[in-house]
Amino acid sequence: MEWTNLVRPVQLQQLIANYQTNLPLKGTRKEIDFHPVTRMFNPMGVGTWILSECDDDGLAFGLCDVGYPELGYVSMQELWELRLPGGLKIEEDLHWTASKSLTAYADDARQGKRV
Repeated sequence: MEWTNLVRPVQLQQLIANYQTNLPLKGTRKEIDFHPVTRMFNPMGVGTWILSECDDDGLAFGLCDVGYPELGYVSMQELWELRLPGGLKIEEDLHWTASKSLTAYADDARQGKRV
């Protein structure tokens, strides 16, 4: 499970806790619209992932923007394995803190604001 090194332990625990909280609520109106827990980015250019949930296997849910923002799932293992020029990797933004819910970020992104 190398992908677990992609985010700090406290953020990983919260991502998994959010997933477990929402699991029995999936597909219902009671599903919780969490504030995102972490922001991942490509230090070389396009690619931002604002994540709110993750299962034990590394399938994360959030706002994914690789040229066009959309809510969806991303494999943390695939992000971990991605190698960029110069040996760079996808990074966690250590200074980012969510200020609103995931759907609020998605609404802003749809209106042309940056993710």
